[in-house]
Amino acid sequence: MILASPTLAHGPTPIKVDESIVIAADPATIWRIAGKFDGLANWHPDIESVVAKGGDAPGAEREIVFRKGGALKEGLDEYDAAAFKYSYRMSDPNLDALPISSYSVTFTIKPAAGGGSQVDWYGRLYRGDTSNEPPENLNDNAARAAMSEFLRAGLKGLKKKVEGK
Repeated sequence: MILASPTLAHGPTPIKVDESIVIAADPATIWRIAGKFDGLANWHPDIESVVAKGGDAPGAEREIVFRKGGALKEGLDEYDAAAFKYSYRMSDPNLDALPISSYSVTFTIKPAAGGGSQVDWYGRLYRGDTSNEPPENLNDNAARAAMSEFLRAGLKGLKKKVEGK
């Protein structure tokens, strides 16, 4: 009898990313700027443009075009304006845009303990190369770093847009 080794069958594990920022404004004010699925280019410094269809209804789609080149297609899974929350996922990977094969991300705004609002942008993703021995530019570290930087840059851009600083 031949038994398969579990280590040979092991694929990539999901990578978690979680970025947040406190912005000196109430959630409704921030939501007016960041709450539209097609509005990312209005506040994210890395995004050149967004082409979207379907509005803010689950099933809506958008293509985000990066200033550095490359584009990603995303689909809206959940949208709850009353809770200041939406979730979306990558539809088609573009390893030149981000070294990630898939992701699912959630964006939320809630009152912060010391005033203002806490904006959280978090999700799960898989590295660009899901084989057992990915190259350095498509491994877990590259995927985590790229997504964390993208989310951080967006949150800083949103803070600057809302606070005017």
